[in-house]
Amino acid sequence: MSAVRSVPAADGVPLHVEIDGPADAPVTVVLAHGWTLDRRTWGPVARALASGPVPVRVVRHDHRGHGRSAAVDPSTMTIDQLADDLAEVLAATAPDGPLVLGGHSMGGMTLMALAERHPALVQRAAGIALVATACGGLAENPFGLVPRQAAVMRRVEQRVYGTRRWASRSSLGSPRLLAPGMRWLLLGPRAGVEARRITTETVAACRPLTVSGFRPTLEAHERHAALAAFAGIPTVVLVGDRDRLTPVKASRRIADALPSAGFTIFPEAGHMLPLERVSGVADRIAALARPAVGAPR
Repeated sequence: MSAVRSVPAADGVPLHVEIDGPADAPVTVVLAHGWTLDRRTWGPVARALASGPVPVRVVRHDHRGHGRSAAVDPSTMTIDQLADDLAEVLAATAPDGPLVLGGHSMGGMTLMALAERHPALVQRAAGIALVATACGGLAENPFGLVPRQAAVMRRVEQRVYGTRRWASRSSLGSPRLLAPGMRWLLLGPRAGVEARRITTETVAACRPLTVSGFRPTLEAHERHAALAAFAGIPTVVLVGDRDRLTPVKASRRIADALPSAGFTIFPEAGHMLPLERVSGVADRIAALARPAVGAPR
């Protein structure tokens, strides 16, 4: 069972946090999830780490507006704000000691913003895991669409986002109805039952205003320069070769900026690597933690 707590952000927004593993573990692994998802997408990896041979404590939180964290005004839905929220979570749950920081998709972008806004926290990191994420370029080919398709999609989105029905709904809709689209967009052909279920349930439960509220900050995300903060930290860059949202070229751009980083492309995997390749992701994060706990690689 995970320990559950609420951590207030600097502006008072309650953030839902779950903690796995021994309280006295020498290293804390902190895992940040992606846009429209929640901490459940890291659940299988967290359990694998907490019960694995490397003694670690694992902290997962729901970003503001996501999961069990509070709904917020769209004006506060920025990646910079998520970095500040993460700093508060770290202060409350892991105020000292070495860290391994992992971020999936928007969670990886949050780590890049953390490096800009809270460099001392990143300096505590024994390792960084950048999972199916990007350092920029998201406005160029959103969802893997060609420019003409992307332009049509933006016009449709703007009309939908401006409707009263969109703003008044508490969730995106039925998991059953969303499942086919989510499987095409987010998952590779070998995704298992649990990966499909958690992906669909988390997206379906997302608040519509969270979807639309975070779109501008994702398109504005350009943090290639922030990667320099990770240059002296053991880092892994992980991506699936079927990822439509943050394709291989986005991860390759990160890896090129961090020549010492480990770079893994998972065949037949989509965007949801923490669910599609649990053992592969968990093993690479555990390897980052091993030196900090005094265990051999």
